[in-house]
Amino acid sequence: MAERPLRVLLDGTPLLGNRTGVGRYTALLCEELAARSDVDTRAVAFTLRGWRRLRGALPHGARARGMPVPARLLRRAWLHGSFPPVELFAGITDVVHGTNFVLPGISRAAGVLTIHDLAFLDAPGELRPSDAELPALVRSGARRADVICTPTDAVADLVADRLDVDRGKVMTTPLGVDPTWFAARPPSEALRARLSLPKQYLLFVGAAGPRKGLDWLARAHAAAPELPQLVYSGPGTFAPTERSQHTGYLTDVDLCHVVAGAAALVLPSRDEGFGLPVLEAMACDVPVVCTDIPALREVSAGLAKLVPFGDVDALVDALRAAVDEPHVASASADRRARAASFTWRRCADATVRAYRAAAER
Repeated sequence: MAERPLRVLLDGTPLLGNRTGVGRYTALLCEELAARSDVDTRAVAFTLRGWRRLRGALPHGARARGMPVPARLLRRAWLHGSFPPVELFAGITDVVHGTNFVLPGISRAAGVLTIHDLAFLDAPGELRPSDAELPALVRSGARRADVICTPTDAVADLVADRLDVDRGKVMTTPLGVDPTWFAARPPSEALRARLSLPKQYLLFVGAAGPRKGLDWLARAHAAAPELPQLVYSGPGTFAPTERSQHTGYLTDVDLCHVVAGAAALVLPSRDEGFGLPVLEAMACDVPVVCTDIPALREVSAGLAKLVPFGDVDALVDALRAAVDEPHVASASADRRARAASFTWRRCADATVRAYRAAAER
């Protein structure tokens, strides 16, 4: 007799609105899970107004559950316990997966929590007022979770140490690179004109924010006028200058082309849990410059130019070297092979192992 599929309920709230890191993780993981026969994938959105949009945001094979609920009130309640349990308004399930740092209140299901990074602990003053309770919520969820997922071993070690949880219940579930990145081509003349892209440019991809190191990048770029123009791509407020510009939030298709056409991708973050743009640039065979921090060292595996955070001269030197890098077939092959080793199927496989480990506890 065939074994019943594992019923999994994901927090699908990150699927609503413009998708950056966590939204893309949730969407692409959900796609892989929905295509599997061993998992019955459902999702719930914790929002009062936008919950109806969840159905249209889910891939074929995944089902929306729940009803309009105010996230702020739920979070406040979950700070003090598991009431109300998510099963109360989303139905019975085997596993509840908090995809975005917060584990919902649970009655009988096993709990899996993804913690993407620990920036909220390092710089709590940079959190939005609506996220002021996030550190306490994450600590509470980490204690209650049967399994914690992290995108890198570096974050897994930090979670165990700084949140005081058993390292044995923390599992690494690395993100993936969509196959379309390996066939990406530089932007067409029409796309260049629409986005006002220069012929040669350095590229930052991500949401604006204090931890992204954009002030440091701006100082380094200003100190080297011979460098190509700097292009920022992502949501948020950037500070464009005569030699930099902001494309705004791009569709996945346009972003692939813009990354593929860059002279180099730069990710000068003070903190990252994974750094997906690094691998996506490698898949396009674009040189990468990024901060020398544990997660980016782990992901780039010696194939990016690493720079100590805040060192303007070192960043200038790395950007110059990346722009002038001669095309070497072996380096190109190594970058693409590294990116190809990260797939969303592999992420889903590791995540399902986490679900089963949680359900058995």
